[in-house]
Amino acid sequence: MTRIAFLDVDGTITDHGSVIAPSTVEAVRQARANGHRVWLCTGRTEADIHPDVIDIGFDGIISNGGAYATRDDDMLLARPMPRADVEALEDYFRAHGIHYFLQTHDAVHASPGMAETMEQFLRARHAQRAEDLAALGLPSDVDHRQRDLRDVADVDRDRVAKAVFVSPSPDTVAHAAAELGEGFHVIPGSMPLPGGSNGEIGQAGVTKGSAITEVLGVLGLSATDAIGIGDSWNDVEMFEVVGTPVAMGNAEPELQRLAGRVTTAVLDDGVRNAFAELGLI
Repeated sequence: MTRIAFLDVDGTITDHGSVIAPSTVEAVRQARANGHRVWLCTGRTEADIHPDVIDIGFDGIISNGGAYATRDDDMLLARPMPRADVEALEDYFRAHGIHYFLQTHDAVHASPGMAETMEQFLRARHAQRAEDLAALGLPSDVDHRQRDLRDVADVDRDRVAKAVFVSPSPDTVAHAAAELGEGFHVIPGSMPLPGGSNGEIGQAGVTKGSAITEVLGVLGLSATDAIGIGDSWNDVEMFEVVGTPVAMGNAEPELQRLAGRVTTAVLDDGVRNAFAELGLI
C-alpha cells in the first residue's frame, strides 16, 4: 500500500535549525525508494528551510504553516492573509512593543528589534549545535549560516502568509488571541527563550491541516493513508486530519496525548523509528 507522510521540520527533521540525524536522511530516501511519498510540512517559509533539509529530497512542500504548497515548480496552494489583517497585526505588535517577523512565500521580513533578538538566540543555538553534533559522532562544526532577514518596511503586505512574534510578556499568546479576534489563528511558538513568550499568528482556517486536506485532494489520495509527524503546536491540525498522527518524543506531553502515537526524539532516530513501525521502510 502506497502511503504519504507529512513531516514537520524544526524538532522533527532538524534540531536547533540544522542538526539532522543521519538515520532521518536514510529513512526518507528509503521510504521514497519503496514507493511512498514524503512531503515537508513546516511553519517556515520555503526559502528559509535549511539547504541540508531540501537536499534530502521530498515530493512536495507545505510551508508557512499551511498558507502555501508547492510540488516541483508548481504552486498548488496560495492563501496569503488579507492586507487589512496584516495591518491589524502590525498595529497590535507596535502598540504592545512586540518584535515580529512577517513571512511571505519567499522571504522573512523582520522588525528592527526582532533582528537583534534572533542574533542572541542564534548564538545560543550554535553552542548547542556543537554539542548535538558531537553526541551523534559528527564533526562539531558550527553552522554559521545566517537567516536572510529583510526589513519589514520592504514587505509586500498583499503576500504575507503569517507572523511570528517574540514578546517580553509571558501571556501574549492568550492576549493576542483575545484582542485580535476569531479571524486569526494564534498559537504558541517553539523558540526556547529565557523569558517572555513567542508565537505564530495566521488566518483562521489556514493551517497545516487545511493544506494537507487540499494537497490530498489534488493528489487523489485518502487521508486514511496519510501520516503526519510533528512536535509543535502548529502540528495540531495536521494530527486532526491524517489517518496516522505521530508526535515526536521531544514534543510536549499534551501534544503527544493529542497525537496518540509517539516516536523517539528528533536526534534519537525519531523519524526512522516511526517509518519502520509504520512499514514505510
